[in-house]
Amino acid sequence: MRFFASCGKGLEYLLADELAALGCVRATATVAGVNVEGELADAQRAVMWSRLASRVLWPLAEFYCDSEDVLYRTIVELPWSTHLAPGRTLAVDARVSGDGITHARYAAQRVKDAVVDSLRRETGARPDVDLESPDLLLNLVVRKGRAVLSVDLGGGALHRRGWRRAQGDAPLKENLAAAVLLRGQWPQVYAEGGALLDPMCGSGTLLVEGAAIAADVAPGLLRHGETPPSRWSGFDAAAWDSLRQDALERERAGRAALRPVFFGSDVDPAALESVRANAAAAGFGDAIQLEERQVAALRPMTQLRGLVASNPPYDARLAADAQLYRGLGDALRRIAPYWRASLLCGSPELARATGLRAQKVYQVFNGALECVLLVADPVQPPLREDAGPRPLSPGAQMLANRLRKNLRASKSWRTREGVDCYRAYDADLPEYAVAIDVYTEADDPDATWLHVQEYAAPADIPDADVRRRFGEVLGAAREVFGVPRERLATKVRARGKGGSKYGAAVERRGEFITVREGAARLRVNLFDYLDTGLFLDHRPLRTRMQREARGKRFLNLFCYTGAATVHAAVGGAASTTSVDLSGTYLQWAADNLRGNRVDGRALGGSAHRMVQADAVSWLEADTGEYDLVFCDPPTFSNSARADDFDMQLQHVRLLRAAVARLAPGGVLYFSNNYRRFKLDEEAVAAFARCDDITAETIPPDFARNPRIHRAWRLRRR
Repeated sequence: MRFFASCGKGLEYLLADELAALGCVRATATVAGVNVEGELADAQRAVMWSRLASRVLWPLAEFYCDSEDVLYRTIVELPWSTHLAPGRTLAVDARVSGDGITHARYAAQRVKDAVVDSLRRETGARPDVDLESPDLLLNLVVRKGRAVLSVDLGGGALHRRGWRRAQGDAPLKENLAAAVLLRGQWPQVYAEGGALLDPMCGSGTLLVEGAAIAADVAPGLLRHGETPPSRWSGFDAAAWDSLRQDALERERAGRAALRPVFFGSDVDPAALESVRANAAAAGFGDAIQLEERQVAALRPMTQLRGLVASNPPYDARLAADAQLYRGLGDALRRIAPYWRASLLCGSPELARATGLRAQKVYQVFNGALECVLLVADPVQPPLREDAGPRPLSPGAQMLANRLRKNLRASKSWRTREGVDCYRAYDADLPEYAVAIDVYTEADDPDATWLHVQEYAAPADIPDADVRRRFGEVLGAAREVFGVPRERLATKVRARGKGGSKYGAAVERRGEFITVREGAARLRVNLFDYLDTGLFLDHRPLRTRMQREARGKRFLNLFCYTGAATVHAAVGGAASTTSVDLSGTYLQWAADNLRGNRVDGRALGGSAHRMVQADAVSWLEADTGEYDLVFCDPPTFSNSARADDFDMQLQHVRLLRAAVARLAPGGVLYFSNNYRRFKLDEEAVAAFARCDDITAETIPPDFARNPRIHRAWRLRRR
């Protein structure tokens, strides 16, 4: 079963790791949440133990929905007497986007009406609405014409831990505070004997949350008390009681062993009173030590190691003073030079104002405010002997400016679509003829790798100029992306013998990284081969096939490293068959499937075959039927193990054999990146209906290069 755990933007990967640690089968980060595979018991465990989730949503129905009438008619037919017992209360939250349904409150009202009318028809009685503490809280999301109706298993926002008695002007949500602490590795710091300091503690959210983590107190204990968080009829009350008893035992042991190593200070005495009230309500009044003190007057910490976690003021209601941040950085270097620091800053400029050398920088959101989470370890790094990076040349600075412009322009699209691997630059400036691709590690979203490929320079450009310009490219890329040299892969075209031909020099390292593409995890190798194992321009086509793959027999011809096969398998394909002549690529494809918990055994009872063969010969001998076929052949192939292949000359033969294997209603997607390719439309029309879908398959990051590939959709006549 799949359910959804929502969270603030920027916390998705942390939450995915947390849910996996809590025992969920698979947790895949998406925008503002995580798609989770697991049982109801896993979802209820997340309600009790997740420190990062905002809500845990268990789906009841998913359906096409383009109007309030469709919404009402669909929901009124659901068996509501099995979900809500007589005498129970109800409330509905709704979020909508798109043209069909535009008013969230009205959508929530229509859902409520449908439930009430259904129950009145079935039982003769209607439930009451309780907006404060409903027995059943429903959550509706309508996006792009699809509606998902879910039970909010936590009964409301999970960041409310139940201990807050007082707060300042801009309180920090508890789950964001947990993220600040976890990014600062607070559990490890505490286990190693370290302390926690918040020198601008406000109402004490970081201190109380840090104490709860150290004492192993489940977030759901105070929030829900002895009452289950939901009285939905499907809620497993016995399992919840077992979870609660286990959490109580862990809490007793954790509180008994808790060390009083929590230190807070603030210039506002009213804020310190808020901390005392909140700490007492959470049961940590004796563990937290407070002082009314200016940051500049902080005293050196006696513990050798610890974590400084703080949320200095920065939003529109509280002054964002760069001088304040500079003073904070100076104070931390003086009082805790060997500690870690995890600081939630209002902007990159304010983060830089601290003067701390960031080990990691994370983009997070405090409500609607985009913030920067800076992690430094240690606060005061050892002095370096070198004089620092050289200033960029005028040309490199021009390229750096263009890179920043491209990143700003694509930011909203990348965030909306959850794109982690993309083309950031593609010869936008003629004198810097390179392609720069960004790859982000799946398990560490702040581990960025760059893949820089140089296009062949005209013969009249001197080698010295080619080398100089490429050096400027690398300098600009490293400055903009902040990557170390070891995470920058280059494919440099060097003149061959005679000075007329170009070959690409590669660096053999045998190093793979795993990246995410939607719900798929894929291995890439940036150094050892001309290509990385993932063609980024085919991202929309792979996503399209994943959407269409559920329950279908999928065939991937010239499968390369199996990225399309993985998407089909993750999308629920009944079976997949991947064909390639290269044993290396087939092993890579098999590793990709295993990385998604898919192998030759079953995924929902389906087999996943790897076939080492010449694709054309295999097709002409095969007798199987397939519902969905992907064919992305090379332009040329002259392998010693098969007949020579010329895609332009042999594409009709290839497509005729592939279309012959389509089941009734089946679809073949054909793509290639040969710029001079001409489809023999008349010959293909004899056996297939063929539509050019190229424009639909070019992603925004390749829009400047629309001939990167061409694609067609074929169906058998």
